[in-house]
Amino acid sequence: MSSAEQSCYTLIHVPTDTEFPSEQQLKEKLEKGDDKARVEALKKLILMCMNGEKVQNLIMFVIRFCLPSNDHTLKKLLLNFWEVVPKTNPQGKLLQEMILVCDAYRKDLQHPNEFVRGSTLRFLCKLKEPELIEPLMPAIRQCLEHRHSYVRRNAVCAIFTIYRNFEFLIPDAPEVVSTFLDAEQDASCKRNAFMMLLHVDQARALDFLSNCIEQVTTFGDILQLIIVELIYKVCHANPMERQRFIRCVYNLLQSSSGAVRYEAAGTLVTLSTVPAAIRAAATTYIELIVKESDNNIKLIVLDRLIHLRQSSTGEKVLQELVMDIMRVLTAPGLEVRKKTLSLALELVSSRNVEDMVMFLKKEIAKSGNENADDASKYRQELVKTLHTATIKFPDVAVSIVPVLMEFLSDESEQVSSYVLQFVREAIHKLPHLRATIISSLLEGLLFIQKPKILIASLWILCTFADTNETILQVLSLVKKSLGELPIVESELRGSEGQENVVPGTEEKKTVRPMVTADGTYATQSAISSSVVKREGESRPPLRRFLLDGEFFIAASLATSLSKLAANHAKLNSQKKKQINLLNGQLIFILSSIVHLGKSGLAKTNMSDDDVDRVMTTIRVLADYGAEMEETMIQKTRASLDMLLSQKGGEMRVGESGERRARDRVQADKTILFTQLAARGDAIGGTENMFDLSLSQALGTANKTAKFDFSSSKLGKVIQLAGFSDPIYAEAYVNVNQYDIGQSLLSPLPLSDSSHSVLDVLIVNQTGDTLQNVSLELSTVGDLKLVDKPTPCTLAPADFANIKATVKVASTENGVIFSMISYDVRGAASDRNAVYLQDIRIDIMDYIVPGNATDAEFRKMWSDFEWENKVAVHTSITDLREYIDHLSKVTNMKILTPESALDGSCGFMAANLCAHSIFGEDAIANVSIEKANPLEETSPIHGHIRIRAKSQGMALTLGDKINVAQRERKGPKPVALPPTQEVEEGMEKLAVN
Repeated sequence: MSSAEQSCYTLIHVPTDTEFPSEQQLKEKLEKGDDKARVEALKKLILMCMNGEKVQNLIMFVIRFCLPSNDHTLKKLLLNFWEVVPKTNPQGKLLQEMILVCDAYRKDLQHPNEFVRGSTLRFLCKLKEPELIEPLMPAIRQCLEHRHSYVRRNAVCAIFTIYRNFEFLIPDAPEVVSTFLDAEQDASCKRNAFMMLLHVDQARALDFLSNCIEQVTTFGDILQLIIVELIYKVCHANPMERQRFIRCVYNLLQSSSGAVRYEAAGTLVTLSTVPAAIRAAATTYIELIVKESDNNIKLIVLDRLIHLRQSSTGEKVLQELVMDIMRVLTAPGLEVRKKTLSLALELVSSRNVEDMVMFLKKEIAKSGNENADDASKYRQELVKTLHTATIKFPDVAVSIVPVLMEFLSDESEQVSSYVLQFVREAIHKLPHLRATIISSLLEGLLFIQKPKILIASLWILCTFADTNETILQVLSLVKKSLGELPIVESELRGSEGQENVVPGTEEKKTVRPMVTADGTYATQSAISSSVVKREGESRPPLRRFLLDGEFFIAASLATSLSKLAANHAKLNSQKKKQINLLNGQLIFILSSIVHLGKSGLAKTNMSDDDVDRVMTTIRVLADYGAEMEETMIQKTRASLDMLLSQKGGEMRVGESGERRARDRVQADKTILFTQLAARGDAIGGTENMFDLSLSQALGTANKTAKFDFSSSKLGKVIQLAGFSDPIYAEAYVNVNQYDIGQSLLSPLPLSDSSHSVLDVLIVNQTGDTLQNVSLELSTVGDLKLVDKPTPCTLAPADFANIKATVKVASTENGVIFSMISYDVRGAASDRNAVYLQDIRIDIMDYIVPGNATDAEFRKMWSDFEWENKVAVHTSITDLREYIDHLSKVTNMKILTPESALDGSCGFMAANLCAHSIFGEDAIANVSIEKANPLEETSPIHGHIRIRAKSQGMALTLGDKINVAQRERKGPKPVALPPTQEVEEGMEKLAVN
């Protein structure tokens, strides 16, 4: 088999509209032009080589006119040229011209300029022809003794590469490099030499480390990183060596380099599971998160810190470091803060919950002074954390309630709604706090500026007002919030008093000096009017909302006041006069609101539904009975208790499900001893993190169940050509989700794109040798081809794998068009081509299930601009089965609780959510029903509404659903018994 994969070390961008000169023009520029013209000609020549053009006739011109030049730019371009130009003839033998090139580079290895020497040594690392390298070996050895470190470190790299590829050229390389390492003083040279010994002779590397283990902390960070890698690999392969080097890893935790401390902490955790080691690693991670300025690095290290919690020992250690973890909240990134709060909430215990609450109260006070959008979201997270902490530890609720009550009048409605959720649950589950909560609500009710928050606060007050004094205070606040009653008459009186005066204006006469044309002064009078805000325009909040047309709060207010009346009647069951007096006042308030809704004074009239709701409440108050107490108090409390219990149960399952699975161990489970385990086994946290990071970056790591959406790789193979074509081809698209763990040394921003590797298998089905077999690719959509596949040669019945990398930047539909072009050896015909099947990128590889609360879902639903409405056409007859099928094919998570989906009914509605690896969100609402609920085989009708921030996300998800519905096969038809007419017809056919 011939391999189509050739090593590539240099990436050069080739514009699609590049026009290449003719061979004669290039010869003239190389022969008669100056160095600048030769540089341009050589650039064109390199691009032609990369495009597969044959340039063998120009090699001698390059040797004659470019190699002797001393221009550094030309010399560097020559290195790129000799890297890409074919160096062998069709028979695989080295070209004769390469002898001259070898001699030229032997002279460059002895050049007095260190840049020329170092660049030449770097070039030699890329050569794969031992015939070219062998004459240069003496000069390469001499470069190890050069005075400049740039030359020496590149000489070590060249020896490393040559020894790894062609060991027979320098069999004593480990000994030579070991001697060089002992005498070397430069950090970069020592790093390269130590790295070579690490990979080719670990015994010599260990000997060097043992001799200087006390001086490791004085080495440079690049050498310390290699030492950490060596210690890890040695201790992972031979656990008996841990005691020998673990002290060295402890010392490296104090390194000045963040990358070294990060790797040392990861190595320490995998080598030892004692609490002291985990504490040292966790402390190092926390220090890195606090001190590093890049948010991407903070997220990476924070994930490692969260990973420590998976073991019971690590969780106990982290519980003692909760307050240190809270220091991470000083970071400005919202995502970092959210992860930190989540981790701290999982680790907090009764011993440190008070300290955490005090810290969060200070953070809330700080966030109140900020007006940015992130500050508002941060306050939401703080409120949610305090809410959960209060429910878990009720003893600290007394100190939290006054702080949170201040946010009921916050500008962000979401923050206020989270506070109300906390208040509702706390006042229901913690009876000893009711007096404090009600007092705080009464004080801040008139300062609330959001209608939904105001009416929800009134509902809480009316539902839990359990004393006569509190009931009267609530009623007084309602009256103050409505203003003078009746509302219509007071508004009309206010407008009649100002009908002859322009409202809101005030005349004012001003006198100012001016200069005339002759230079003398004069005075000028002017009358100006200014807008003056009258006292009548400053209306109470509830009255203002009603005049603005917010009559839905009138219906909610009626429900709340009915609960207030029920509580009052329960407390004064023997005092009918007081009950009637209070009910009369409530009826007066509600009737005044109904009159306002029908008067036309408000911006919009009251809807009939709201009128019916308020009038029903008025009739209930007028004909009050004993059954009202059971309906308004007992059943309401029972419904609220059921709702809070359901939400609390879901929260506990979500938070502690993993913990229960981790802590439960079967009694007969085998005990794994590290000392007795095989070298390839991964015990607990001792998996090879270096190999794992590399395999994740290359896309070869085993994916977790969360991202492994395909049951088999063979299921995604796409046939590109037919079996009768001269070249058969099939492709597989492998999605790489790169691990950015290496960004600590050179921090880069998180990429908003992903890479897919297109692995194409080509088979020569002819009896001829096919030359210059090239895979031509063209992309449509938000796709970009990163590199061009290298041409190859196929013998008869031979096959090869060609790989190409495609950059995917969004979830929009992308198509890759492809063709294979080739030459038949010995044939005089033109170039042949095989056109291949289109390759469509499956967006399901880039979409993962998401999660969102009800409030977040509603906000995304209102914010997202693009909607795609998909009609339901399916052979599935079970409503729940269809929703599960929809979740499976779209990788979207069902947000609707299980309790809401259980049971049998003729209709069903559910919400779903998903995220893409590009930062895009998508949500969906499914509303389906059966055509005839009484029949099990009745078809399903309905719609799926998909909303997303980008148009491509909404459209592609809709297309995926349509395709899945078409591919879903219906039930097999059942053979019915033949009728009498059918049997008679079959008998006649048999007779004939």
